Amino acid sequence: LSGRVYGRRWLVLLLFSLLGFAQGLVWNTWGPIQNSARLAFGFSGWDIALLVFWGPIGFAPCFFFMWLMDKKGLRVTVLLTSSLMVLGAGLRCVPVSDLEIRKKLIHGGQLLNGLAGPTVMNAAPFLSTTWFSPDERATATAIASLLNYLGSAAAFLVGPLVVPPPNGTAQLAAPSNTQHIKDRIEAVLYAEFGMVSLIFSAALAYFPSRPPFPPSVAAASQRLSYRRSFCRLLSNFRFLMIALAYAIPLGVFSGWSGVLDLILTPIHVSQVDAGWIGFWSIVGGCVVGIAMARFADFIRGMLKFILLLLLSGATLASTWFTLTCLTSVTHLPLTTATLYTSCILLGIFLNSSVPIFFELFVETVYPVPEGISCGVVTFLSNVFMGVLLFFLTFYHTEFSWFNWCLPGSCLLSLLLILCFRESYDRLYLDVVVSV
Repeated sequence: LSGRVYGRRWLVLLLFSLLGFAQGLVWNTWGPIQNSARLAFGFSGWDIALLVFWGPIGFAPCFFFMWLMDKKGLRVTVLLTSSLMVLGAGLRCVPVSDLEIRKKLIHGGQLLNGLAGPTVMNAAPFLSTTWFSPDERATATAIASLLNYLGSAAAFLVGPLVVPPPNGTAQLAAPSNTQHIKDRIEAVLYAEFGMVSLIFSAALAYFPSRPPFPPSVAAASQRLSYRRSFCRLLSNFRFLMIALAYAIPLGVFSGWSGVLDLILTPIHVSQVDAGWIGFWSIVGGCVVGIAMARFADFIRGMLKFILLLLLSGATLASTWFTLTCLTSVTHLPLTTATLYTSCILLGIFLNSSVPIFFELFVETVYPVPEGISCGVVTFLSNVFMGVLLFFLTFYHTEFSWFNWCLPGSCLLSLLLILCFRESYDRLYLDVVVSV
């Protein structure tokens, strides 16, 4: 019962990863250029916040996409997802002179792109099991899941490089300057639309649901039905433990990094520096995450140990950052270097834990389908992020409580993983049955 792998698996992985990259890029279009967008399109602070918030809101039909993946396979799900992204990116480009209508179209486009989130964030373990052998699965999961994060990081580079900021009050009033900024934003929107359309065309031309022969025993085995999967997940105490261990710190971190410029402004860090901190923490997380996944493929059965290392690092880095912000009490040196280092280390430790968590979820609850188990935890993570941002609307004058949520959530996650008894049901099936 030895499996068979196909060279085209890397093409399937590349197409899916590019789709995830594009979704992250489109989602984070407005944050890095918000000052220019306010001038060119008349966006308010509420508009900018809502444009970002369409991402978590897009997770509302998450369970529909999980059902679709389970019943219809990857091709149908990916084509539906990419068509939503094409429609969303296209809506943002409609050349309407009325600014109010234009704003509504841009919001609609961001929502449609947000609806693509459940697939690009949850389908990675499903794709890796369907196409890759057991000694490549964690690496494939890492690449497919982390490229979405890399796309949102790329927006920190693309936006400010192409779109000039509004410079000075004299310039603000100049219609020629406003038009120039608007033209540059239009160029970004058209380029993103072109990129998404190209990926959709490639997926339409070639994105198979599954290989002719499964690559492993686990890939060929029968999975639980949609309803039984949910019953199994909700009654599995070990799964609920690691689901919380993932959802709480990752949800808190997503909410925190989304308003990082607000948090760093009181300690005199510029918006540009906040953007670079966000960029390097995501890029570092992607590189370390893929390296850790490769290590997990070489030495199997080490997922819990890797998570303990990463969460210990995240707890220390977040505590360092929080104490540094309280420099008047702790007398720790508050420099750009210490802020950069602590924030980037925190991002690296937490972002790189995502694919390792995904693999552990799948191993723990097998034979529950991969898309369902990962869908539940990413939905839970978005709930925690939404709750945190909801509290932030009431307590936004002082941020020390928000900073303390970070080390608290990382420490709680570390304790949950420490108490967790790991099992490798899917790996056991592959190793024992295939032998």
